[in-house]
Amino acid sequence: MERVSAVPVPQPRARTADSAADPAAGSAPAPDSAGSRRSLAAGLLLGAAGATVVLLASGQVWAEGRAATGGGALPLTADGQDVTGAPAALAIVALAALVAVFAVRGAGRRLVAVLLALSGLGAALSAWAGASDRTALDEEAARTTGDAAATIEALTHTAWPYVTAAGGLLILIAGLLALRFGSRWPTMSGRYERDGTPRPRKAPRTAPDPDRPEELWKALDRGEDPTG
Repeated sequence: MERVSAVPVPQPRARTADSAADPAAGSAPAPDSAGSRRSLAAGLLLGAAGATVVLLASGQVWAEGRAATGGGALPLTADGQDVTGAPAALAIVALAALVAVFAVRGAGRRLVAVLLALSGLGAALSAWAGASDRTALDEEAARTTGDAAATIEALTHTAWPYVTAAGGLLILIAGLLALRFGSRWPTMSGRYERDGTPRPRKAPRTAPDPDRPEELWKALDRGEDPTG
């Protein structure tokens, strides 16, 4: 009777705890694309909304009062542009910086993010300082009455300076997000850069066939004799 030898059957290797927990163990960890998208969307939304709020609120009435005249009291108002033009100007700078964040990368992106944050901070501080300003109404009273010594009575301030300051804070938060997460954000020019792979060469153009009917018509259009 022939002897039968047992052939060992290869057993699968035991999976380690790490590989069991991560099916793609051994490969490079994927970037946090979801977190990058969230921070990118938040930065865009906050920056654009903040700049819009600043531009709109700075055009509203910030202060109201009455100028004493010989015939009574003249009601006067001053909007945000009369009080200070800094918030609106910084909002425009912030919009430009918000776009530039996606046009640069590396150290340039960090510098633009700092500019974005500083624009929001400056807009908020200037709007907050203008919430108690009376210079604009004093100048308006002197210009309207023609009396440099005209005074303002019953001076009141609206809530629009504080709304403008809140818009500046939104811009500031967008700048801080760009500083913290901007290195993970995409670049607008990245899709147009070459990846180093050689491009296929274009096929050389073949000489036109003079016997083709369309070539004969083209020669006639050019004033040439196709039978020559």
